[in-house]
Amino acid sequence: MERRSEKRDGPIEVIWHGHSCFEVRDAEKAVVFDPYMEVPGYGVLDLKADLVLVSHEHDDHNARNRVALSGRRVNIPVEVIETCHDPEGGKLRGGNKIHIIDFSGKRIAHFGDLGRDLRPEELEKLTGLDVVLIPVGGFYTIDGGQAARIVRAIKPDVTVPMHYYDGVSGWNKTSGVQPFLDQCANVIYHDQSRFTVGEFKDSVLVLAKP
Repeated sequence: MERRSEKRDGPIEVIWHGHSCFEVRDAEKAVVFDPYMEVPGYGVLDLKADLVLVSHEHDDHNARNRVALSGRRVNIPVEVIETCHDPEGGKLRGGNKIHIIDFSGKRIAHFGDLGRDLRPEELEKLTGLDVVLIPVGGFYTIDGGQAARIVRAIKPDVTVPMHYYDGVSGWNKTSGVQPFLDQCANVIYHDQSRFTVGEFKDSVLVLAKP
């Protein structure tokens, strides 16, 4: 089912701040997903935005105090899909929210710490996405194989893996990004920790460490 908006209001930048923290901004507004309090190998966050979206209440995802809010009213429609942080219905780690924003006509989804496979009706809601930010490291979240199956099912324009261990940064109980990439076509290694939406097409984008 096609859900892409036709509105196009100018360049939108997606910025990775490490772990699962991303910022989406244009000249008028900004939203931050899942700011962390402290994660090994990543710097201290000191961000500014109009909106903060948190997938769940663990301190490597819910550090709202690391983001100074503008207090302005901005138009960023948000859709939430309630999921779980584990494959046992939340019994191990609780719930998780997938946030889908319509940001100036681009649909961007942040999967938080998704911990289980998605149901057909959930996958249907995630079609027609311009950007997907998805965990791939396993242990605390879905692993590379599960993430790859989701991406193949929903066919986003650009997929950015997150929540993995690179040998220095992240949680060392999680895997690296390679098991996910091994199951993906058109992998691009970017030399920056940010990109402009529309700059890459039909690709999996590995961002440089911030």
